[in-house]
Amino acid sequence: MDLSFFIKGLIFGFSIAAPVGPIGILCIRRSLAGGWTAGLLTGLGAATADAFYGCVAGFGIATITQFLVGQRGWIQLFGGLFLCWLGMRIFLSKADKKPAAETSGSAAMGYLSALLLTLTNPMTILSFVAVFAGMGLGSVGAGHMAAGWLVAGVFSGSMVWWIILSSASSLFNTRLNATAMGWINRLSGAVLAGFGLIVVIGWI
Repeated sequence: MDLSFFIKGLIFGFSIAAPVGPIGILCIRRSLAGGWTAGLLTGLGAATADAFYGCVAGFGIATITQFLVGQRGWIQLFGGLFLCWLGMRIFLSKADKKPAAETSGSAAMGYLSALLLTLTNPMTILSFVAVFAGMGLGSVGAGHMAAGWLVAGVFSGSMVWWIILSSASSLFNTRLNATAMGWINRLSGAVLAGFGLIVVIGWI
């Protein structure tokens, strides 16, 4: 067992997750509104998508890779529209004086929305294909054990970042009043909708 692939995956997963984009904004906002668990479930959705794309690239599933690359324009459009909807939903949401209790429905929504947003980012699959190919993986029958370690590292590295981000954000969870939470909702909603609008305009 070559743990060097796990370590490489760990670094790569952390590096992909760390830049603060739509998922990062979503994780921060949910950590502030619903606490550590809400933010962590958002990160878990993103890490699951990263692991899925890692499997597709690492295990040489060419049919899926070709489909995703070929349809990346439509996938990108769907992701942009979903971001616009999600941003407006957060922008218009009512701020509570106390952190919202996490229910099974909101937990599932937090996980699934992050999963969908990450899956609809065409650059994610292209990044994985490029990196895995550079390591000699991605062709059928080539290094499945190494690919497995790499995917495990990617998931772990991604989760390390989301644990750090949700933990740091949730520290302010109990210090916010309804007015502050209202401004956070409007700001984060506007930023998310802005990201989505840029994607849609780019597609057009």
